[in-house]
Amino acid sequence: MEEEGTEMEMEAEESQSQPKSQSCDNVNSIKRFGLKNSIQTNFGDDYVFEIVPKNDWSLMAVSLSTNAVKLYSPATGQYSGECKGHSSTINQISFSGPSTPHVLHSCSSDGTIRAWDTRSFHEVWSVTAGSQEIFCFSFGGSTDYLLAAGCGSQIQFWDWRNKKQVACLEESHVEDVTQVHFVPNDQNKFVSASVDGLICIFDTGGDINDDDHLESVINVGTSIGKVGFFGETNKHLWCLTHIETLSLWDWKDGQNVASFENARSLASDGWTLDDVDYFVDCHYPGEGENLWVIGGTVAGTVCYFPVNYRGVATIGPPEAVLVGGHTAVVRSVLPMPSVQGKSAQSHGIFGWTGGEDGRLCCWLSDDSSEINRSWISNAMVMRSPKTHKKNRRNPY
Repeated sequence: MEEEGTEMEMEAEESQSQPKSQSCDNVNSIKRFGLKNSIQTNFGDDYVFEIVPKNDWSLMAVSLSTNAVKLYSPATGQYSGECKGHSSTINQISFSGPSTPHVLHSCSSDGTIRAWDTRSFHEVWSVTAGSQEIFCFSFGGSTDYLLAAGCGSQIQFWDWRNKKQVACLEESHVEDVTQVHFVPNDQNKFVSASVDGLICIFDTGGDINDDDHLESVINVGTSIGKVGFFGETNKHLWCLTHIETLSLWDWKDGQNVASFENARSLASDGWTLDDVDYFVDCHYPGEGENLWVIGGTVAGTVCYFPVNYRGVATIGPPEAVLVGGHTAVVRSVLPMPSVQGKSAQSHGIFGWTGGEDGRLCCWLSDDSSEINRSWISNAMVMRSPKTHKKNRRNPY
């Protein structure tokens, strides 16, 4: 099906929003930034699940509810082609590392993980989990040859070079495994998370089994949607649940760093637009200790909220607001890297978003030389004048 792209270059527009209640001390000044480009990925009721970049940012992959993956240029939005073959929902996609940069991986509820050559759009190999749905996968291990996947309530491991299964963990979780990750810079360590509310930490060195390689368990207490690492040594873990709570952990000792049981309320209190209805993801820029939680509204607005976890744990007022692009729930946010040289940064691009309206939206960033290293645009910032200095952070 042909792609339809609409250029919607607009000037930044300032407006005043009235406070939701009398408890708001100030009326926030909002700048809404116009779209650079909006691409309708399909016609009908199909929508975007996930957007991921190629290692060199020359390509981005977009998984759709049509069980296909489409490929675009992050810099221009140019459509390249699509990879089709899954017979059920695609639950995760990811590009390979520098050794095989043209290979894209996907896992699906059809019980397969498939590898695609993004030059020809053909499948090059696959592994199967039998009758189990595959919800997530990760590559790693001490030799970087392990492929791990959440298959129903099991965690299965393959040697991706010969596609042979090397281990299957059946006792660590009792419900669907929603996340698996090898720890960055500590590739023997492996983390899994599940609908059963548990985060399990494993050592994958040697022969992997439930008894000898499970190092610790963190009980979050409710169904887990997403987890990820942050902090200078990746020792911290953020966790978003299916009931929209946020918690932060030190995965090495299992200690809770901060818990936000009322995360949506805390985020909603920081601004004067619609209440935050859900969280899309968390954002860690790859250095420093700062973390942002990305919240959204059912009308399609997306905001970056700073998570303050040192001292009194709070969620601050939004530091970036993406409004006017989507008309439904946003499923994925892809911020461009802070230093992009001649590719996307030269086009002034902040990032891409995709949602249940089937749209891919490209957002402009400020071209000011004063913030050219920042992944955030001053034109998308909304802060209360009273707390402007206190809460200001530059996420780079």
